Order: sequence, then C-alpha cells, then structure tokens
Amino acid sequence: MASAKQAVDGFLSSGQYRPLLSLIKGLRNGAVYGAKVRFPHALVMTFLFKEGSLQEKIKAILEATFTHSKNLAVFVFLYKSLTNLMQHFQTEKSQIHSFIAAFIGGYFVFGKYNKVNEQINLYLLSRIIYGLAKLAVKRGYIPKPKGETFPWFAAIVWGIVLWEFEYEQDTLQSSLQSSMTYLYHDSNKWTSLKNFLWHNK
Repeated sequence: MASAKQAVDGFLSSGQYRPLLSLIKGLRNGAVYGAKVRFPHALVMTFLFKEGSLQEKIKAILEATFTHSKNLAVFVFLYKSLTNLMQHFQTEKSQIHSFIAAFIGGYFVFGKYNKVNEQINLYLLSRIIYGLAKLAVKRGYIPKPKGETFPWFAAIVWGIVLWEFEYEQDTLQSSLQSSMTYLYHDSNKWTSLKNFLWHNK
C-alpha cells in the first residue's frame, strides 16, 4: 500500500507530466471554485427574488451552480492547454499568449449567452476597468491623482446606476433591477403594519 502511494506521489511530482497534470488540476479547481461561488449566490437570489415552487427554485439553483462550475472548469482547462501549446512551439513565455488563450476561451465558453455568463462577464468588466485605470497610473500614462479618488469613483458609479434605474431601467441587468426595485420602489408601498415591517408585500 505504501509503495503504491509512493508511486503515485512520484508520478505527481514528476516534472515530465507536470503540464498535463496542471490541466487536470485546473479543471478540478475551476469546477470546485465555480460551485463554491455560484451556489450561495444562487441560493440567496433565488429565494429572495424568484417566484415558483420549492422544486422549481431548487432546480434553478442547481442549474446555475452546474453552469458556473462547468464553464469555469472548461475555461481553465482550455486556457492552460492553449498557453502550454503556444509556449511549446515558441519555447518562451510571452504576454500575448495569455490574451490569445483567454480570448479564444472567452469566445467559446463565456460567449454563449445565459444569465450566469452575463453575470460573470459583467463582474470581470467592472474589475478590468478599475484595474486598467490603476495600470494607467502605474505606467505613467496619466498622472497620479492628488488626494482621495475613491469617494469620486463611488459617487459617479452610484449616481449613474440610480439615474439608469429610475429612467432607463430596461438597460440594467435583470437581477440588478430586482434588487433595486426591492430597495427603492417596494419601500414606497405598504398597507398595514404587517407589510410595513415583516413582509415586503
């Protein structure tokens, strides 16, 4: 038994198979991370905002979790496969490898429209815009701001999103519309103490 474990450990630590094993580990990590991230989010959002029976809600939660987990696992596997392949033929790592591999993976995995992919892409969009602004300062393309910029960032984001919600609501993502309706419009409606304090409607 000990010798079998040593053989497996030796195989896993072997440099010869490391690129292939990293693909399998990436596939595994993508599936686990996708499930960990999506399940609690889907659970909360479904029970807060979705109509339907308990069975329909559970089905929606499991479907969203499976989609997120599967897509992230496939993307990681594809990304690592393509970067490894490009490095194999060019013999040295290049920054463009990451972009090309992710571009292809993004098109084929996250390019199919569904609510899960929409949320993931929007999440990443906000992060990269923020990151690119910091990169522009880091590289000296724009001067480093004097004083605090985060309050202005927050003010612009909230100003735009509430204007959009109040006057161009159909342009916002449906889950954001639901959240904001609950916060800003449903709080204007009540008929008794029961739906003022304990229940929304």
